[in-house]
Amino acid sequence: MCDLHDQHEHDHETATAGHPALSRRRVVQLLGAAGVTAAAMSADADPAMAAASESADTDGPYKAPEGLAEDSAAKRTALGWIASHADRITGLNEEIWELAELSLREWKSSLAQADFLKKAGFQVEFGTAGFPTAFTATYRHGSGGPAIGFSGEYDALPGLSQKKGVGHHDPLEYVHDPYAPTYGPGHGCGHSALGTAAAAAAAAVARAAKKHDMPVTVKFFGSTAEETLVGKTYAVSKGVYDGLDAFLDWHPSTANATGWGSTTAMTAVTFTFLGVAGHGGTPLGNKSALDAAVMMATMSEFLREENLAPSGRLHWVINNGGDIPNVTPEIAEISYYVREGSPARVQVLLDKVIAVAEAAAKASQTKVRHRITAACWNQLPSRSFAELLHDNMRQIGPPEFSGEAQELAKELQKSLGLPEKGLHTEIGELSPPNPVFMGGGSTDVADISWNVPTVSLGAALAPIGTKMHTWSTAACAAAAPGRAAVLAAASYLAATAVDLLTQPERLKAVKEEFAERTKGVEWKTALPEGYEPPMYEPPAWFLKRTGQKWPPSNITWPPGRVVSQEQFSSLGPELAPQK
Repeated sequence: MCDLHDQHEHDHETATAGHPALSRRRVVQLLGAAGVTAAAMSADADPAMAAASESADTDGPYKAPEGLAEDSAAKRTALGWIASHADRITGLNEEIWELAELSLREWKSSLAQADFLKKAGFQVEFGTAGFPTAFTATYRHGSGGPAIGFSGEYDALPGLSQKKGVGHHDPLEYVHDPYAPTYGPGHGCGHSALGTAAAAAAAAVARAAKKHDMPVTVKFFGSTAEETLVGKTYAVSKGVYDGLDAFLDWHPSTANATGWGSTTAMTAVTFTFLGVAGHGGTPLGNKSALDAAVMMATMSEFLREENLAPSGRLHWVINNGGDIPNVTPEIAEISYYVREGSPARVQVLLDKVIAVAEAAAKASQTKVRHRITAACWNQLPSRSFAELLHDNMRQIGPPEFSGEAQELAKELQKSLGLPEKGLHTEIGELSPPNPVFMGGGSTDVADISWNVPTVSLGAALAPIGTKMHTWSTAACAAAAPGRAAVLAAASYLAATAVDLLTQPERLKAVKEEFAERTKGVEWKTALPEGYEPPMYEPPAWFLKRTGQKWPPSNITWPPGRVVSQEQFSSLGPELAPQK
């Protein structure tokens, strides 16, 4: 994703892959490596970490329970609906893949998903939390039933364009520039499949509820800008997800698995340095904002040894470093993703990064300002929810990958220098998370998880050994691997949701665990007070189609300009001529 986070937020392999039993000595070593003291592990010191890592004790090796997922006429109806609409579902995935629209600008992609749900009987309202491309689709049957939510995303990543089904790097869109050639956007995280499968699951549950007269409210949340972790965190703070009883989420992966591990909390911050432009041939007195950004990047790397625990992540990119070498850059921007195991630990690391920025500005004689663009919590897991989901995955089985899909996967692995193992063809074992959190990706679903019981799964869409946020994932997302993954993920989600309706005791257990885990923890958005989310002005045709007006009431438009007012640097008094 262009949100630059290291598999995100949704890296289910870290959270769900089985791991060997750890000895007491190894646990102590890991605790030391992670910089976790007894105080840090206590709920009083960091309740967010304690709640997310807490799990029931087990006698002996953990064994995932079976028999939680039950066959029912309603479940057969839901799964049958997905099977009978397979071409329509995979067609939606391919449509969104071809559009490949970036975060906050998913004009046609959001409409495609909304239209799909309208045809399934959902009422659709655009402009959720003020975001033009976010929407909420609702289906109600009867009264008094639970409210079940599904998570939909559809944004692509910049620079990851790739031809569908091609096993070597071959961008679909190549952008020629004699100085800076690049590639167009692409679904290198598979969100075309993510939103499609979730929408299909929501529609299937709605169909089952209607046919079997099950009271329920099904909600699908079309979320913008997951790749920048903006859409859901802000929407949660505005109460968009209030009133739900359960929330189901999935993400493309290299494995078929679920679990109850956590994710990293994260704050995204952009630093803007302001200097004075001037001719590169006469640089004396100029103030280079790019020098400041480079100094900041260099100094921040020195934080890694003494200030960055294994549970943390720190990565950056220079968004704006100037245009041409013979003009000293007057404005430069560098963006960081600061991750840690909890919001409190993120803040400690973020303060150090801000101090580095201030030092770089002082040394370069520039001015610096920073703005928080996104901030999310670590995810609150649910063991009981994961166990129910895993049992459904086990009963349904792995995605049905064709020979074509496996051949593509092996071609990609060969191209990337990886063992040619193809695609994952099993349901991963369910196992407890490692006792010490060692970091990973981030997700804006995390903030939802502290407000409603949430479960997540990964379904294999990319070859074993590869990663999300790559052109190789884009090659698979709408090709044979993606088609199989979409149908499998939709089935896992729909089957689990139906179990919550036909087995009220399962939903009760999920909600009781949620209440226990959140006891003593008060969720509060990690976004700063007065935060205004970033937005792009929609085209007129989109506003007309969706019945929206611009601008929404929650932002200032047009946004304030960032203009340097700095002065040339003094070199001191003029030197007297030598005699």
